[in-house]
Amino acid sequence: MEDGLFPATRHALLHRIATAQAQGRAPSVVGAVVRDGSPAWVGARSCVDGHQPDGDTQYRIGSISKTFVAVQVMRLRDEGRLDLADRLDGHLPGTAVGDARIGELLAHTAGLASESAGVWWERVPGPAALSEALGDDPMRQPAGHRFHYSNPGYAVLGALVSHLRGESWGASLQREILTPLGMTRTTLMPTEPHAGGWAVHPWADVMLPEPSEDAGPMAPAGQLWSTALDMSRWATLLTAGHPAVLAASTLEEMRALAAPGDRTGGYGLGLQILYDGDRTLVGHGGSMPGFLATVWTSVDERLSGIVLANTTAGLNIGGLAADLVRIVAEHEPPLPLPWRPLPEVDDELLALTGLWYWGPTPFGLSLLADRGLELKPLGDAGRASRFRASSDGAWVGLDHYYAGERLRLVRDAAGAVSHLDVGTFVFTRTPYDAAAPVPGGVDPEGWRGLSG
Repeated sequence: MEDGLFPATRHALLHRIATAQAQGRAPSVVGAVVRDGSPAWVGARSCVDGHQPDGDTQYRIGSISKTFVAVQVMRLRDEGRLDLADRLDGHLPGTAVGDARIGELLAHTAGLASESAGVWWERVPGPAALSEALGDDPMRQPAGHRFHYSNPGYAVLGALVSHLRGESWGASLQREILTPLGMTRTTLMPTEPHAGGWAVHPWADVMLPEPSEDAGPMAPAGQLWSTALDMSRWATLLTAGHPAVLAASTLEEMRALAAPGDRTGGYGLGLQILYDGDRTLVGHGGSMPGFLATVWTSVDERLSGIVLANTTAGLNIGGLAADLVRIVAEHEPPLPLPWRPLPEVDDELLALTGLWYWGPTPFGLSLLADRGLELKPLGDAGRASRFRASSDGAWVGLDHYYAGERLRLVRDAAGAVSHLDVGTFVFTRTPYDAAAPVPGGVDPEGWRGLSG
């Protein structure tokens, strides 16, 4: 359970959890740290003497369920079943929000209401149908105008997954994600051992049990139960991807800001983003009556913090999970991964590497894993981006200026690569190569000195 952490680190982690449980007056708190893809520490505190939860105790994880839905949708995108720019009704007809774009639903920018129609959905049995959850007036903002967190938006995405997969959302989740990842303790309804959900009185040290109902069509917004050890597997997926579930490049796309953010963070495609000092954390928080949960991962440091608690309020659980990451990073800074050569060499791609010019500006093109490419300026100015290989023989930008733009190899009549086309920009092997179709042409007299 404790993968080589120093005793001082383990004590600091337990102290942080114990302080949070005591000061937050939580019935119980479980914390976990994942390092390099493996659980490095699990600790807990409880109000019951001699009986505390462990890494196998289930808690309701609330809106962390949305990250599972987002992965399911991105799997469909990667399979070519849908595009993030598609209207919902092109794939799921008959809803009251058919004009919504799939990517906007993922990023909470589609303008849907925050909560389902009717009563407080989290404490009662779920509505009979998605239409009942959406109600007659589900829109609150113009689509694409601003970030507006929406639980019904993820109910819609869960219904989309069910429709395209031809099975219930839960069955699809089990088959596509939970089974491949070995998450045997993540379920739609609780299974023993599990914590009970409690509300703690704000002015007295007394508790009230909270109801725990099946959310029905709202389940994708917050239904799931899980454990610290299962969430460790999920944190690893969010950090590095998994060959049977989702590619690392797609996870990277999900971790990029997709909705307007501020100095504290923002929202990607189904993932929350937190700026914690110089550290960027991605993951999600969750709350349901009687439960709070958070998973944060620092991708660069290969560290994740997980916190589960069975209280309705009173804990800054997101800050607590971030603290677990910070404690390990400060006590035991992660070592860089060892350099390793690529597993195989593609001679054609290898021949593309090296110096290219956009006009007079020199760039270096490097070959990455999985046929990826990186284009970087050699000076202080210029636009750098990484590109993932596409099935059509081009590459798609992953970050910065060229995110989403296409890099294409353009060949001459003999079949040799004459230049690169990157979002219409022409990159040549020599500055302003007159033999390439440089937009606007190249002066036929060529380069000249001052006297020319």
